[in-house]
Amino acid sequence: QVHPVESGGGSVQAGGSLRLSCAASENTDGSMGWFRQAPGKEREGVACIDGRDRTDYADSVKGRFTISRDNVKRILYLQMDNLKLGDTAMYYCAHFAVEVAWCNRIPVHYKNWGQGTQVTVSS
Repeated sequence: QVHPVESGGGSVQAGGSLRLSCAASENTDGSMGWFRQAPGKEREGVACIDGRDRTDYADSVKGRFTISRDNVKRILYLQMDNLKLGDTAMYYCAHFAVEVAWCNRIPVHYKNWGQGTQVTVSS
């Protein structure tokens, strides 16, 4: 099983922007999600997108983050604007474990995790 590869992380000042990419080895047209995990904290769902391109976001990122994808290239994106100190974490993408017509941000419902990409926001 080939895992997705996340990229695009880095260090940025508060208020800045980053775009994360997730290169998947399988089709990206099903439900997929972005998650993050800060040191000492549980992994949390940031955003998800379903097969009809409906999206859902954590309250903490609504209006600042945008999930999208290119199904031809098999890439999932996360555009992150107006970054805050609290956004510092390792970011992961994953596929929903079963074929569903919706998505959620519950990590245990997802499979095939990548190694993640680090995002560090400083003041």
